[in-house]
Amino acid sequence: MRRISPREYRRLMKRLGMRMEELKGVIEARIVLGDRELVFNEPKVSVVEVSGQRMYWILGTPEERAIEEEIIEIREEDIELVATQAGVSREEARRALLEAGGDLAKAILILTSKG
Repeated sequence: MRRISPREYRRLMKRLGMRMEELKGVIEARIVLGDRELVFNEPKVSVVEVSGQRMYWILGTPEERAIEEEIIEIREEDIELVATQAGVSREEARRALLEAGGDLAKAILILTSKG
């Protein structure tokens, strides 16, 4: 199989309706997979556009890291306040606070918008 020169490669891509350009200045790229993430430090990233769709090609060696869940501390006074303001049980208020990341106003909005 013969090698294709970069010039021929660019011409072929153009004929196929593909456009490719390198993203400059990329420091880090991450792919989050639920319980872990792949982190590419100083990768080469290219953007390929085909039929209006963009694909990102990441070249580099990934480092796999476990994702640690953030522990949210919710005070009893906050649960009581949300439960009173939204007119719900303490358990529903606690769940809404967890969903809202401890944000009182957001938790109340979540609860009042459901009803």
